[in-house]
This record gives sequence, C-alpha cells and structure tokens, in this order.
Amino acid sequence: MRLVGSLVLTLLFAVAPAGPLGARALGAQEGHAPAAEHGAPSVDIITPHITDAREFEVPYWKPPFYKEVHLPHWAPIHVGGVEVDLSPTKHVVMLLLAATLCVVVLVGAAAAHRRSSHASGSPRGFAAGIEAMVLYLRDEVALKNIHGPGAERYVPFILTLFFFILFANLLGLIPYGSTATGNISVTLMLALITFVVVEVSGMLTLGRSYLSTVFYWNKELPLFVRVPMFLIMSPVEMVGKLTKPFALTIRLFANMTAGHIVVLAFIGLIFFFGNLAAGAPFLMAVAIMLLELFVAFLQAFIFALLASVFIGQIRSAHH
Repeated sequence: MRLVGSLVLTLLFAVAPAGPLGARALGAQEGHAPAAEHGAPSVDIITPHITDAREFEVPYWKPPFYKEVHLPHWAPIHVGGVEVDLSPTKHVVMLLLAATLCVVVLVGAAAAHRRSSHASGSPRGFAAGIEAMVLYLRDEVALKNIHGPGAERYVPFILTLFFFILFANLLGLIPYGSTATGNISVTLMLALITFVVVEVSGMLTLGRSYLSTVFYWNKELPLFVRVPMFLIMSPVEMVGKLTKPFALTIRLFANMTAGHIVVLAFIGLIFFFGNLAAGAPFLMAVAIMLLELFVAFLQAFIFALLASVFIGQIRSAHH
C-alpha cells in the first residue's frame, strides 16, 4: 500500500485542482482508468491500494513519480481438472521481501549480539533491542501459554510468526509498498499453518487422547446420556476447532485493511473539498498512519499470542 507515498503525493497535488496529473498519480492502473463525469475526472484511489495486482510500482523521477513494472506471467499448471496459476503478484513479492528482511535482520542481529557479547560481555544497540523483543516473546508469550515438557521447541515457530507478520505489515506503510497481510488469502494460509501446528502438537502430546478433542465421549456420564451428548457435542467440538483459524484469518485481514481504507478516504477528501480544506484531512491521515504503525506491531503480537494460547490449550486438553 503506497500509503506514505500517497501522503507525499498529496502535498504535491493538494495545492492545485485534481486534474489529469492527480488522476494519474493516484488512480491510473490497469482496469482503473479515470472516467469523465461532468467534465472532471472521477478516479478510484482506494481499491488499487488494497488489492493484489500483476504490476509492481517502483519510484520514478517524473510525474506521477512511479513506474509500473509488469511481473512475469507463467503458463498455468493443471492439477487434475483444476488450473493453478503460480505466476508472481505484487503481494507475493512483498511476502518474499518480508521473509528476506526477517532473515537479514534477525541473522544480522544474532551476529552483532555474538560480537558485542564477546567484546564487552553484553549486547549493544540494535542487537540489544532485538534480544529484548525475543526474550519477551519467549518468556511472556510462548512459554507462559505453552506448558509442559517440550514447550521450548515451539518458541522458534512463535517468533517466526511474529517477525514475519510484523515485516509484512510494516512494508505496507512505506512508499510504493503493499500490505500482503491485507490479502485474505495470505492471512488464511498463515492461519492454516498455525492450525496444522496446533493439531500436530496435540497429537504428539496427547497420543490417543487427542481423539477426545474431536469426539466428545464423557465416560463419567451414563451410557443413555453419553450417546446423545456424543452426537450433539462432537460437531460442536469440530466447529470449535475450525473457528480458531477463521478468527486468526479475519482478525489480521480486517485490521490491516480497515486502517488503509480510512487513510485513503481522508486523502480522497483533500481532492473533494479542494485547497482550502486540505489541511484537516491531511492531518487526520497522518494521525491514522501513526496509529497504523502501532497496529502493525499489535496485530503481529496478537497473532503470535493466540497461536501460543491455542497450542497450550490443546496440549493440556482433557474431558
């Protein structure tokens, strides 16, 4: 989402009527050509910022200060009777960039931590900040919710979730960036990966008792009550399992999308009201952007926290 870039462009174009230049800068993408209405261009500045595309925008020194780079399109593959298109899109590029940043930042921080600890006995600067985040997530999020033997082995997964989602969120707040976590397909896959880890952890910990988390069979009840309760509660148990990935999917997707829509709506008000009233919507957009920075950290933390809670719950499940 080119949100910060949009704010910069707003300053450039708010001092003049929204003419063809403004239309090109904020809305001219494939399938979103400006439509003339009463002699003035009507342009959608919101939808292109929150949807995926086969084009990637890079900085350009001439107006509208960006240039579209078309991503390669590969021939689809066929799996049975289903056609699967594996061509890269803008959100795929941002996910790869987020993963690369995770590796570079965390491995770099680990190397700096090792050098500082060897030289002075304690980490300094950026490495110390990363260490504080990692220790907090390990002690207060992962180990505090995942009890029992073997809890330590889930810490890398929780840390990976947090930092990957954090970088993906932050990439949507920089110029020419895009928030991949505003794509429900991305959040769904993150939730499904978490769901698999949760269920497998339950199988490894509970053994045959794992079936009690799927089928309700209370041995303390009389048989004539136990059977009806089995028929009634087993579907409820299964639905309860599916609501967890659903909640993870919708929570991250909705929060990351809603903030961007609000920012872009305020930017649109600048062109709607004209030069005289441009200041108030711009200040509101800046305030929402600052809030979005906090939300980027918060949503990554909540996703990691809920994953820890779900793993801890199934490892200690009993009926």
